[in-house]
Amino acid sequence: MELTAQLKARIKQWNEDLKNQDAQGVVGFFLDHFGERIVLSTSLGLEDQVLTEMVVRHNPRAHVFTLDTGRLFPETYDLIARTNKHFGIRMKTYFPDYRKVEEMVSRHGINLFYDSVENRKLCCGIRKVAQLPRAFQGMDAWICGLRKDQSVNRFFNRLVEWDGNNNLIRINPLISWSGKQVWDYVKERQIPYNMLHDAGFPSIGCEPCTRAVEPGEDPRAGRWWWENEGPKECGLHRR
Repeated sequence: MELTAQLKARIKQWNEDLKNQDAQGVVGFFLDHFGERIVLSTSLGLEDQVLTEMVVRHNPRAHVFTLDTGRLFPETYDLIARTNKHFGIRMKTYFPDYRKVEEMVSRHGINLFYDSVENRKLCCGIRKVAQLPRAFQGMDAWICGLRKDQSVNRFFNRLVEWDGNNNLIRINPLISWSGKQVWDYVKERQIPYNMLHDAGFPSIGCEPCTRAVEPGEDPRAGRWWWENEGPKECGLHRR
């Protein structure tokens, strides 16, 4: 798929038509519209657990995938198993190319990401971002858990937008939700979540790259905390 003038106009119209629609309605609309050509990408965060519930409730056979970098927390692997069992699904899991991981580690070391931003982005690229072309093969759209108040860098994302990095339409049903709304939904529907959230981890990535945050700190302050400048992103959501 490529961004044509017609598709650009359609995205603009969707944003206008669906601006007052609730998240479940947005999810249902696009699952019906794209059918087999839409997928939910989940990192097992709170937002993605909410979206998994909404997607599966509308279509139990919808496509759902996650990326296993090989450096995730044990609690995250446990959540994958609990999520599959809870919803009666088997989310697709994509792993990095072991040859590229071996080459990277041989050249830069096992914890190369602490040495420089360049190395960290290299690691994120090989362990995570490089799997997206396979995950998105045959897809025209993906559902994502971005919210405006997660970070300054995400404030300008919209409900429906063009993802030029992957040449797909990206749908952000929770874009205007607050953190409280997400937690309320999880608790109300008893959705399984990562137990690290109860230990001060609002945003959870790879184990060596994530720490708990103090009360009042930015929710993403625990991601790549040793970096002092630039947006705290892995590359999946580059603008």
